[in-house]
Formats: sequence, structure tokens, C-alpha cells
Amino acid sequence: MTPTVKLIVGLGNPGTQYDQTRHNAGADFVTQLAQQSHCTLQPEKRYHGRYAKCLIAGHEIHLLIPTTFMNLSGQAVQSLASYFKIPADAILVAHDELDIPPGCARLKQGGGHGGHNGLRDIIEKLGGDKNFLRLRIGIGHPGNAKLVHNFVLGKAPSSEREPTLDCTNEAINALPILLNDGLTKAMNRLHSFKA
Repeated sequence: MTPTVKLIVGLGNPGTQYDQTRHNAGADFVTQLAQQSHCTLQPEKRYHGRYAKCLIAGHEIHLLIPTTFMNLSGQAVQSLASYFKIPADAILVAHDELDIPPGCARLKQGGGHGGHNGLRDIIEKLGGDKNFLRLRIGIGHPGNAKLVHNFVLGKAPSSEREPTLDCTNEAINALPILLNDGLTKAMNRLHSFKA
């Protein structure tokens, strides 16, 4: 049985220079989710991020976009999770994923950080607990490891942004299934989608 999700975190970097960059795919997802759920994300110093409490498919869910830099994302997650006593397996972290093409998103539970600095810091700040859920939003790969840094911090062309927006919408549509019917059914729905 999938644990009930209590906290959804969207990873990104703060500041207008990072708006709509590939690395901010997770933050963009939570922004979109908040808008569709009629919630307003407000700066909240004690959680080091922008925060809202929303009702999604009948469930009270905390939404958080850390306003720390990506490699310090765990600070925000740990602050909120400890305050509300939310265990790692009730946290869903939305993040960009190099190994998945744009227009695809994948859900999974647990696993390593795969070189993603945001995930690395969250695992560290949660005391090594990797058992949180991940929403991996595909951004594709530049084809060479040396190009990754500039690639993730660059803005995707509209040919990539539109399918990414479509799959982000599909991930939002899959959330009620995740919350009410569990991870497997939500994965079946989301993983069959291709923008």
C-alpha cells in the first residue's frame, strides 16, 4: 500500500535568472499544481521556501518550493517535515530528470540521487532515508556529461517546453489516483502518457 502523500516538494533554483530553466521543472510542477488547486504559495522563512497547504482530491497536502539553491534543498524539506512530523515515505519530490526525454514523467519510490544535487541534499538531511517518492520530469540529455551543467541551467526551446507542460499536466491529473488508489495505479496512468 502506498503511504499517503502529505508533502509535495518542487525542486529548482531561486531568482528570475532561473525561471523556466530545465533544472526548475520540479518547481514549475508545484507552481502549476498550486494554481490548479487554487492555492497561493507564500514565502515562509521557517521552511526556507514558498509554502501552501492545499486540498487535493480530498487530502490536505503541504506544497513547498525551496527558496534555497538546489544543492541545499534538503534544508527546506527537513524543516517542514520535522515541524509537521511527516515521514520520508509521505514526501513526493518533483525534479528534473536527464535520463527521461521531454514530454515524459515517471513516478518511483526510493532509489539513489543519480547525481542530482537536490536529491542528494534531501537524502542527507533526512538522515540517509531514500524512501521518499519522486516525480521525475524528463528534460532529456545533451549527449555529453560536460554539457550537463549549462544544459540544465538553460531554458528549453518551445519544442521541448510544450511537451513538458503537457506531461506536467498529466502528472497533476495522476495525483488524485496516487492519493486515493496508490502508486501502482498512478504509475500505470502516468507512464502510458507521451506528449
